Amino acid sequence: MPETVSLDTVDLRILRHLQNNARITNRELAAAVHIAPSTCLDRIRRLRDAGVITGYGVRLDPGSLGRPLQAFLAVRVTPHRRPLVAEFVAHARALPEVRTLFHLAGPDDFLVHVAVPGVADLQRLVLDEFTSRPEVSLVHTNLIFEQWEGPPLLPPGA
Repeated sequence: MPETVSLDTVDLRILRHLQNNARITNRELAAAVHIAPSTCLDRIRRLRDAGVITGYGVRLDPGSLGRPLQAFLAVRVTPHRRPLVAEFVAHARALPEVRTLFHLAGPDDFLVHVAVPGVADLQRLVLDEFTSRPEVSLVHTNLIFEQWEGPPLLPPGA
């Protein structure tokens, strides 16, 4: 886990703007937070180097890409030991159907968000890629009917 980074009000304003519009130009961002563009660029670089900004990306609609069926797979790995966990994580992350992988505390060890073309593909994925693995002792499948994004991490007035 990364250590907490000390952020001042300018850093928080930069982060608020970036999380709401990562495509904003440096010049527009600098003007919005009332600092020079060179200072803004330096601050963004510092926030990236400190691990506060972890990346920029594009969110894609799985249905538009031929994968309209999404599910969460709750997976148990037995025994729950580091080498088996590492092998499972490497395997799951290499599967193109896997959108997100969470390592959990509690009755299930992993929560795997997957997107597939249809029910037969989900069945194949569960049987051939998860339950067939010797370390996987249980898989519960939950279909996703709909999903919504949460609010920005920083409150608008931060």
